Amino acid sequence: MKHKLIEGDLLVRDASFAIVVSRWNELITRRLLEGALETFRRHGGSEENITVLWVPGSFELPLVADRLAKSGKYKAVCCLGAVIQGSTMHHDYINHQVAAGIMRCSQESGVPVLFGVLTCETMEQAMDRAGGKVGNKGGEAALAAIEMVNLLQSIDQSQA
Repeated sequence: MKHKLIEGDLLVRDASFAIVVSRWNELITRRLLEGALETFRRHGGSEENITVLWVPGSFELPLVADRLAKSGKYKAVCCLGAVIQGSTMHHDYINHQVAAGIMRCSQESGVPVLFGVLTCETMEQAMDRAGGKVGNKGGEAALAAIEMVNLLQSIDQSQA
């Protein structure tokens, strides 16, 4: 028996995307944003179809992402942030809640909401993931957003 394969490609087709960026650790998050914007451009996206919003910190990402996802204006929302471990357990509380909030937002809205939040032990690790040795996780979140938008459209078309 031959199975049916449904995949999302990596081309932006006149879709609107939102990127929500944490101002906390802006040295890192600005690089994540640059990676995301470059990825959208490389895959056919237009600057006019991308809205960037800044929030105070990563903890605020899910609320704004939820509002955007439910607005009906965007095909996907990318959340970009950087939580770097300090000398307390503060990062654990933030990371768990941000991840859960972003997932809940995506599930409740039906709109892909991507987790581009670095959860690193050191600033060096964060730099490596924001355009350094390990690539740019902001660009990876944008690429996942493009693929998910196209995958969901393919699913809808296959059921029509």
